[in-house]
Amino acid sequence: QVQLVESGGGSVQAGGSLRLSCAASGRTFSNYYMGWFRQAPGKEREFVGSITQSGGTALYADSVKGRFTISRDNAKNTVYLQMNSLKPDDTAVYYCAASARVVPDSTRDYNYWGQGTQVTVSS
Repeated sequence: QVQLVESGGGSVQAGGSLRLSCAASGRTFSNYYMGWFRQAPGKEREFVGSITQSGGTALYADSVKGRFTISRDNAKNTVYLQMNSLKPDDTAVYYCAASARVVPDSTRDYNYWGQGTQVTVSS
């Protein structure tokens, strides 16, 4: 079992920044591929970005590329999502997730999920 707890959400004006953290406990954090997802009201959960077990490679959705950065600190069992130049369309509940697969192919490949943290961006 892996327990994930997100923090760092809040309200910010458009153009502002937030950094989300996701603290993991349980099994060896460095064994897990980590992802960030978000879900806006009335919409399906969507992929935001992900990072490999070593932190060497990160992938991003086109909608956040160039504005968001994912990183991880395996010594602290934490993955981060730095969000800059926020837009009202970024308003959503943000979730981190862990996958035991080397490279997940879909949301179904993520085994563990956090409870989510709300991000609200006002215009």
